[in-house]
Amino acid sequence: MKLQTLFEEKKVVFSLEIFPPKKTSSIQTIYDTLDALRDIEPDFISVTYGAGGNPADRSTVQIASDIKHRYHIEPLAHLSCVNSTKEHIGRVLDDLRENDIENILALRGDLNPNVPPQTDYRYASDLIDDIKQYGGFDIAAACYPEVHPEAADLEEDLLHLKEKVDAGATHLISQLFFDNNDYYNHHHNHYCHHRIHNRTDYHRADHRINHHSNNRNDCNHHHDHSGSCKG
Repeated sequence: MKLQTLFEEKKVVFSLEIFPPKKTSSIQTIYDTLDALRDIEPDFISVTYGAGGNPADRSTVQIASDIKHRYHIEPLAHLSCVNSTKEHIGRVLDDLRENDIENILALRGDLNPNVPPQTDYRYASDLIDDIKQYGGFDIAAACYPEVHPEAADLEEDLLHLKEKVDAGATHLISQLFFDNNDYYNHHHNHYCHHRIHNRTDYHRADHRINHHSNNRNDCNHHHDHSGSCKG
């Protein structure tokens, strides 16, 4: 099931997030955790991208496929592009499609000062555009109630957020925040900004905002099993 449909059908959505293990750890730890958590019956489980964001690591696709076919829970596969070429992203999308994975959280990923980034993708919106053109996936994107650390100000951050929605993101998952007012203000500013610039696309994303903290009743809840931040 595409998550867009899930959010249309349910008022409150409950989800978990898991991390692929590092190379020094056994992948069995993931399945032991899933066995322990399956009775919670989450609406979906998100799987972060590779071990440390390594594009050569296929564990995200493998785990997402097992979540869907072994545990019968909808997976949301993270996909970051900062260290990837368009050719590599195309192969990952092929792999996801072959494993019946329908939902992607499209991220730029963290810049590593010790590793020069690839040049095919500068922003998550570029990746979202490619996924949209590939077709067949529901696309989530990240938003930042406390403002992205690389943005000059809230206005610039909202402009970049709008680019993600315009590129094809159907719902947003927030970065971790510590003050609910930061979320309320972000939600209000996002609403006002998109009503001015693109009312239709805004409503496609607004009612599908997930977040890590309690919020108003008209928003969906995303509970992160790990407690960590989104990229």
